[in-house]
Amino acid sequence: MRTQGEIEAAVCDGITKFMQEFMGRGPKDIRAHLIGDLLLVRLQGILSAAETSLAAVLPAERGRDLLKSVRTHLVEASRNRLQDMIEAASSMKCASMHHDVSTVTGEEVFVFTLDSEPTLRTAKRK
Repeated sequence: MRTQGEIEAAVCDGITKFMQEFMGRGPKDIRAHLIGDLLLVRLQGILSAAETSLAAVLPAERGRDLLKSVRTHLVEASRNRLQDMIEAASSMKCASMHHDVSTVTGEEVFVFTLDSEPTLRTAKRK
């Protein structure tokens, strides 16, 4: 049994490793928040220089749509890998995964729904 902080840290580590290996670079900052049976993960600074240029050079809708489409397809292709990582970190079955990326702020958000709230160990105070 893990503490909430241990689960959140394991998720951040797992998603950072996934981003580095699968997308070619990791986020500048990542935070995970376990809220009941929801796991929210916010990544900042995820766009590469090429992706930022693509979004800026093409007409706004076209660049944004193209970038979002590519990222969405890459994430969907890795859905099982991401859900397995969440299940290992939380010891709970992952019921669903949702994803979006902002081409304006360079943020990416994942929301994982767990099949139930994980049983948590109380953190020891120092």
